[in-house]
Amino acid sequence: MGKIEEKINNLLNSKFSPSLLNVVNESYMHNVPEGSESHFKLIIVSDNFKDMPTLKRHKIIYKELDNLMNLIHAVSIHPFDEDEYKNNPMTIDTPDCVNR
Repeated sequence: MGKIEEKINNLLNSKFSPSLLNVVNESYMHNVPEGSESHFKLIIVSDNFKDMPTLKRHKIIYKELDNLMNLIHAVSIHPFDEDEYKNNPMTIDTPDCVNR
């Protein structure tokens, strides 16, 4: 686990107490140097998101990531509450980068 990935994990765990947090470094799928931490996919399940619109979920996650966003080129966020994830745990696979 890289330093940025670890910071993302720590921040989101402390803020949302998720039952599931999957931080995936997808940088290898893009035209970046080996070992980069620039593209991430976040799957987070927390009842803190209960009855919250998706856009607001994204906004509060971005707010938590704050200065880390200066180090990240792209992040794909998949936030669920417990019931949503239980009923439909599907997430969209990230396509390969066209410039790879």
